[in-house]
Amino acid sequence: MANNHMVRVDCIGLKHFCCEVFKKLGMSEGQAEDSADILVSADMRGISSHGVARLWRYVNGVRNGVMDPHTESRVVHETSISKVIDAQGSIGLSLSRNVMKDVIQMAKGSGFAAASVRDSNHFGIAGYYAMMGLPEDMIGIAMTNTAALGVPTFGRDAQFGTNPLAIAIPAGTMPPFVLDMATTVVTRGKVENYNREDTPLPPGWAVNTQGECTSDARALLEDMLYQRGGGILPLGGLGEALGGHKGFGLGVLVDILSAVSSGGVFGKSVMDSKETSARVCHFFAAIRIDLFRDPEAFKSDMDSLLREITEARPAKGRERVYYAGLKEHEHTLNSSKDGIPVSEIVWNNLVEIGRDLHISLPVLKS
Repeated sequence: MANNHMVRVDCIGLKHFCCEVFKKLGMSEGQAEDSADILVSADMRGISSHGVARLWRYVNGVRNGVMDPHTESRVVHETSISKVIDAQGSIGLSLSRNVMKDVIQMAKGSGFAAASVRDSNHFGIAGYYAMMGLPEDMIGIAMTNTAALGVPTFGRDAQFGTNPLAIAIPAGTMPPFVLDMATTVVTRGKVENYNREDTPLPPGWAVNTQGECTSDARALLEDMLYQRGGGILPLGGLGEALGGHKGFGLGVLVDILSAVSSGGVFGKSVMDSKETSARVCHFFAAIRIDLFRDPEAFKSDMDSLLREITEARPAKGRERVYYAGLKEHEHTLNSSKDGIPVSEIVWNNLVEIGRDLHISLPVLKS
């Protein structure tokens, strides 16, 4: 990708800025703080496609009535270990944090609990919610469907979302295992990054309206927005040779657990608009480790497993072998110390939002 100039922004200042934006949008203090923390955590973990670059979506979403900071979600079905929630257009960030808190609380008594949510909005990175189970010695699971952006194996039209899923598993002294991934080759946010930089997409990321590989990020985004055809390929890429059908299957699985289970919108019916993102559905679950064995023994073995991975011999020309979540853990430590790296283009967007809402900008790190 093109070498775009980056600035470093103080973490606390950036959270405060986002919190003030969310309050100006009508959120309560608690909702705004939660939402800001979730959004900035993506940038801290190095997932810039889902961080403050998305702030404009919430501004536009509220202004255009797609997201409602005042509405109350309601439970439409409930058992001792499960809930189905109608978000009724709530902003997905703080809502999802509260739902995952409820799931964890239920799992403390039962050992396992899950919840699905319909008619919600973009909730940031799935890993944030999965990681909420770590301090409770639980395995956390989170996923969401998205607007139809992914093209099925052997297809040419988008039929499912990037549909990310995350699983977080605690360890002892090693950083936790946190698998947080789209079920497509990349997310739309990555494509948007390439479009902002006016950089060609790498081969094998997406196809055009004829089902042929494309490198044109701008045309791809427009085709997906207006559902003309084309889209992002499933994890594994084009066809079956490299397992693209497996990524396709995972994407559909996320749609089933998030949307079909909650009675929400799924598949190609999930559509974005030019102004903001689509109404979507989520799924959350928590599993107590002591259902299987002593948590301390489990975490000790997790340390051994993860240490084996990090001590594996790297390929020629590579320095290290990583496991899921390790890079993000290290990026978080660096962000806390040196500030969050933000592209100059995204920074300029924040400047515009701050000017429009009369909010002071966070401090840049030297």
